[in-house]
Amino acid sequence: MELMVLLNALITRLLFVLHSLIGVWRVTAVKKEPMYWLLALLNLLLCLETGLTLKFKQGRGYKWFSPAIFLYLICIVPSLWLLEIHHGTQYCGNEPGAVQVNVSNQDFNQSRESSHGIEGTDHHIIQTAKVFVNQLSTICETVWTLALHQTFLLLLVVGRWLLPIGVEITRDQLSQLLLMFVGTAADILEFASETLDIEDVRKNYALINAILAVWTWSMLQFPLDLAVQHIGCKPSTSARRIPSLLLCRYSAELWNIGVSLFIQDGPFFIVRSILMGHFRIFNQMLVFFTAKNILVVTLQLYRLAVITLDFRATVLQKRRKGEVCCCPCEPYEARAHATGHQENEMKEFVAFPPKEESQTPLDH
Repeated sequence: MELMVLLNALITRLLFVLHSLIGVWRVTAVKKEPMYWLLALLNLLLCLETGLTLKFKQGRGYKWFSPAIFLYLICIVPSLWLLEIHHGTQYCGNEPGAVQVNVSNQDFNQSRESSHGIEGTDHHIIQTAKVFVNQLSTICETVWTLALHQTFLLLLVVGRWLLPIGVEITRDQLSQLLLMFVGTAADILEFASETLDIEDVRKNYALINAILAVWTWSMLQFPLDLAVQHIGCKPSTSARRIPSLLLCRYSAELWNIGVSLFIQDGPFFIVRSILMGHFRIFNQMLVFFTAKNILVVTLQLYRLAVITLDFRATVLQKRRKGEVCCCPCEPYEARAHATGHQENEMKEFVAFPPKEESQTPLDH
């Protein structure tokens, strides 16, 4: 096992565990009930996955799916749900979202004086850390929740980057996937923060739960790598099986269209439409992002129509030429390579014909 692969696998999962524990700590501090520390037991699943991955996959990833990302979602999402549902009204300073962490010199001097003559520098460091943690606890709940949302989405992207890639995915595909994840994370963060910050939404717990359910549903696209990988069709695939050929040729693009329509932009558009149509909630940003969702859904449907028409034209052209096969999903280079290989084999067969068996007279 390579040392860098081992370090990347362990460091990434350690970051996931630490961030999840911070979320559990915030829930416990907000709810003021120690029983919520039981949420930390969910990290045992991530520890078990780490051991199995190191043993059976030598730390590398799987094809089309990332168990570490999925288990990280299981560990952190319940904490974010509880924080959003609680949504305390603690005052956040003079400006909305202002973060003020004032660790005064007096606090440090007091900690230094209390530590002087007792245990020296080590005790001073511990006391300073306690003062810093106490000051962090004074930050208002809304700022903490937003910070956890932001770091959560950043860790999803950075963690997917640091996790060792498997043999099935190339670095070019990984770079494409990370760029897609950055845009997706920004849209999801905007959806959660923009809708849940509406005052009328906060008064309706059923609406809060519905928004959080759609937010959680949109997160399920992060553990999957289908957006950059082609399924590929088997050589035995018949040209009559049109859906199978369409899927194997445009698998990555069809997955992107499906994610946009059924996991992200489609559900986001439905939620925003309900807010404006049924609950009569209107503001400038809500109208803008609703229009953006409509535009994206329309463009995705247009892209789907273009793909279908292009594939249909390809199949009809091959049928007119009388070609039996062929799976049109195979890249041109692969077909050319296979054809050239067959021609080379034929030339060798012609140049070196099989030797005839020597016929020896039988003894009578």
